[in-house]
Amino acid sequence: MPHHDRVTQVKLYPTVPARRNATVARDLLVVALVLFFAWLGVRTYDVVDQLSVLGTGVVEAGTTVQNGFGSAANAVDGLPVIGDDLAAALAGAGQGTGGELAELGQAGVDNVRRLAWTLGMLVFLLPTVLLLVAVLPRRVRQVRALTAASVVLANPDDPRRRALLAQRAAFGLPYGTLLRYTRDPLGDLADERYDPLVQAALDDAGLRPRP
Repeated sequence: MPHHDRVTQVKLYPTVPARRNATVARDLLVVALVLFFAWLGVRTYDVVDQLSVLGTGVVEAGTTVQNGFGSAANAVDGLPVIGDDLAAALAGAGQGTGGELAELGQAGVDNVRRLAWTLGMLVFLLPTVLLLVAVLPRRVRQVRALTAASVVLANPDDPRRRALLAQRAAFGLPYGTLLRYTRDPLGDLADERYDPLVQAALDDAGLRPRP
């Protein structure tokens, strides 16, 4: 019965330097773009939120009017005969004008801030989701392929495994790829010159043997 002596370690990056550097550069670019989109979202929120100053001005104007009527009501309150009625009328007028104006202004402030939050999130999320949808599946496939290859191609220095790796390279890789490592791949396989073929197999998987 097959068994595993150790837990498979997920391999995130190729060990071939050129491929590793290219993969790291792409990952850093993705992170930089996500951070840039987040900055754009924050900037959008800040710009739109500045429009709430108009509503804040209306709130302040309404509060000032309401306070003015309230002060007048306090001034006439207690006057003989008409004091109480006049004070109530002034207070009601303040609430009906300044109070409603302040409520209208506060509603405007709340609406602007909700709009700012919504636009900011859209500016961040839409390009971020599109970017990740375009990049993540390919990256996940690469990690899975590297992890599987690191298991299958383990111990490339074992003589029997070297022969199998050489056969895989000779019969599985494109001719153009093989010719970058040897001018006579089939002759190398027949004469048991496995080094270039093994190197071709490992490079094709994005791996390098451990020193």
